[in-house]
Amino acid sequence: MTSRIQSAAPGSGEQASGRPPYPAESTGNGRVPGRPARVSLDELHETARRIAANVERVLVGKPDVIRIALVTLLAEGHLLVEDVPGVGKTSLAKALARSIDCTVSRIQFTPDLLPSDVTGVSIYNRQSGEFEFRPGPVFANIVVGDEINRASPKTQSALLECMEEHQVTVDTSTYHLEEPFMVIATQNPIEMEGTYALPEAQRDRFTARVSIGYPDQQAELAMVDEHAGHNPMDDLQPVSDGATVHRLIETVRGVHIAPEVRRYAVDVVAATRQVPEIRLGASPRATLHFVRAARAQAALSGRDYVVPDDLHTVAVPVLAHRLVLTTEAHAARRSATDVVRAVLHRVPVPQGSRPQ
Repeated sequence: MTSRIQSAAPGSGEQASGRPPYPAESTGNGRVPGRPARVSLDELHETARRIAANVERVLVGKPDVIRIALVTLLAEGHLLVEDVPGVGKTSLAKALARSIDCTVSRIQFTPDLLPSDVTGVSIYNRQSGEFEFRPGPVFANIVVGDEINRASPKTQSALLECMEEHQVTVDTSTYHLEEPFMVIATQNPIEMEGTYALPEAQRDRFTARVSIGYPDQQAELAMVDEHAGHNPMDDLQPVSDGATVHRLIETVRGVHIAPEVRRYAVDVVAATRQVPEIRLGASPRATLHFVRAARAQAALSGRDYVVPDDLHTVAVPVLAHRLVLTTEAHAARRSATDVVRAVLHRVPVPQGSRPQ
């Protein structure tokens, strides 16, 4: 029921020039006790470029999707890949996992999968006379959950504590997960037979959701030329490691976000709770993920401070999947993406938030 696998530049994002719009806090490379040393933004950008180029060997012609995956990784989040069958959902997850030299597990979710198949189980040792914990596949740096909506809600809930608190509780004992820790889950919105929709609490724990979509004809032709006779996944080699990714995450944590921009992020999220088409708006957890993703987006763009454009770039992937539309909105063929974009147009951008 479970299987375990051990194991082009990231977007063209416009790089800001000139002075920061707000006083930037120091992001020096001094080490904080208990935390890894930070790296420079140049090193972060170069490492992200290598990872993105590696993934693009498998997922051809989708740089924006790969960039969101990198943003989610650097924001200490989890990624939900939702799309029709055959567009490369699992390939994206596996390619990103293989590009980083760290522990990787893959779980094929099925209706008969049990929570213990994910988290692990305590087994009685007859020789020692004690119970021993056998960790499940969730004990890895990157966990690939294939077709997560095919498992029962009981099994899906086994990931709630793992994703939010980076720990697992089994038989009153708590086991901490090694960092970095990221869940990359896929689901098909079309094949609904034998599936269980993710509850709001589960969706809210995913930092971002992406839809890969069909490739254009040129990209699909290139894919046929390169993939028809050979699987590029077989030759994919790691271009980074878990320790380096941990340092990149520490650098992203130090990216400055001014009070005005923080207030703007809160206003955008709060506005989703006041839209008539929305039955359930974005949560406070969504605000935290929104800000973290914006920090990662700014770092990938070569800046040590966040501007509103960073929030705009990540708003749809971070917020849309958390919104629950009303019946009237569905009838009017309004999507959560449309609502998020409308909110961005309505909420005033803070003045002086762009470099001069």
